[in-house]
Amino acid sequence: MTTSLRARVCVACLAMLAGCALASCVRPQGEAKATTIRFWVMGYEGDMVAQMLPEFERTHPGIRVALQQLPLTAAHEKLLTAFAGNALPDVTPLGNTWIPEFAALGALEPLDPWLARTPGIVVSDYFKGGWDTGVIDGKTLAVPWYVETRIPFYRKDIVAAAGVKSTPRNWGEWRTAMRAVKRYVGPDKYAILLPLNEPEPLLNLAVQQPEPLLRDGNRYGNFRSASFKRTLRFYKDTFDEDLAPRVDNTRISNVWQELGRGYFSYYINGPWNISEFRKRLPPELANSWGTMPLPGPNGPGASVAGGTSFVLFRSSEHKEAAWQLIAWLSEPAQQVRLHALTGNPPPRRAPWSAPALANDPYIRAFHDQLERAVPAPKVPEWERIAQEMRLVGELVANDRLTVDQAAAELDRRTDKILEKRRWMLEHHTLPGGAR
Repeated sequence: MTTSLRARVCVACLAMLAGCALASCVRPQGEAKATTIRFWVMGYEGDMVAQMLPEFERTHPGIRVALQQLPLTAAHEKLLTAFAGNALPDVTPLGNTWIPEFAALGALEPLDPWLARTPGIVVSDYFKGGWDTGVIDGKTLAVPWYVETRIPFYRKDIVAAAGVKSTPRNWGEWRTAMRAVKRYVGPDKYAILLPLNEPEPLLNLAVQQPEPLLRDGNRYGNFRSASFKRTLRFYKDTFDEDLAPRVDNTRISNVWQELGRGYFSYYINGPWNISEFRKRLPPELANSWGTMPLPGPNGPGASVAGGTSFVLFRSSEHKEAAWQLIAWLSEPAQQVRLHALTGNPPPRRAPWSAPALANDPYIRAFHDQLERAVPAPKVPEWERIAQEMRLVGELVANDRLTVDQAAAELDRRTDKILEKRRWMLEHHTLPGGAR
C-alpha cells in the first residue's frame, strides 16, 4: 500500500469513525432535548386523559408527558406529602376547593403572565364563576379544566301528572310543585331526595342568597345572617312537610332505581349522573326524566362551581413545557373530546356549540346553570366547614335543632375551625402571603 493510499484509507477510516461517533451522540442529544413533564391526574379523568396525551406528544415533539394517576381518596395527602418533600409534579388539575389551600402554602405559580402571551386561552369565554375559583387575592392561579355544578334531575311524567304545568323558577313555585307531587304520589313516596349525608344540596341553596357564608374577610362564619336562616328554613320545611324522606343515600337501594320507581321525583346532583340515568333507567322511562336549572329564592338561582382546574407548581423546572400542556388541553376541541370521554361539562362556552353538547337535552340545563355558578368560599378550611354544614343540617332535618339554634351552632363550629386562620392573619404569618 502506497503512502498516499494509506493516507486516504486512514482519512476514510477516521471519517467513518467520526461519522459513527457523531451518529452515536446525535440520537442521545435528540432524546435529551425532549422535555419530560410530570402530570398527576386524579380519579377517572386520569384514565381518560391518557387516551388524549399521544396526540399532544405527536403535535409537541419536544415534550413527553409522564402521567401518574392518583386515587381520589389518597390524592390530597399525596400532594401535601409531595409539597413537604419538594417533590410536586409540574402540573396537575386540582379540585377547585383545594386551590386556596395550595395558594396559602405558596405552592402555585401565578398564571397572569402566562395568560398574557397565550391568546388561545380566552378568559371571557369561560363561565365567570368557574374561572373565578382560580383567582385568589386578584391573582390567577388556576385555569379550569372542566366545571360542574348541581341541578335537579326530575321525573317529567310524574310532575306533569301531578298538575305542574311549567318548570319552577323560584322557591315558591318549586314548593308548590313539590306539594302537588306529594299529593299525587301518596304517603309512601316523596317529592324530593335531599340525602342527609351530602352537604351539597344545602350548600347550593345557601349560595343563592345575597349575604356571604363567611364574613370579615373570611375570618368568621356568617350563618346567623337573615339570608342563611332563610335557606335553612326552606330546607327544614321540606322535611317538616314530609316532602323529603329523612334518610341518607346509603339507606336506599340506589338513586337511579328509586327515581325510576318514583320514590322521589326531584334529585339535586351533578352532570356525571346523566350517563348513569341513561344507562340504569329502563327503556320505557327514557323520555320520562329530565334536568332543570336550580330555582332560587326569587328566580333562577346560583349554585356552586365545582370541577377541577390546572395549576402550575412553582417548584416545576419545566414550566414552559407544562404550560403548553395546559394550553393544549384548554383548546375547545380538546374540551369537546374530554366531554365525550367523561361527560364532564366544558368550562368554556365555545365547546358548547359542538353537536354532542348542543343537541343533548339533559346537559342543556347545566349550561344554563353554569352561567350563574359561583365559587365556594376561598379558604383552605372550606371543606371542613361544609361537612359541619352537613352535620348541622341533619340535626335540623331531624327536628333536633331549630333554625336559630342551628345557625348559632354552625357559626360556633365555623369560628372554631377558622381560629388558627384569624391568628395567622393578625400576625401576618399565613404562608405564601395569602389573605
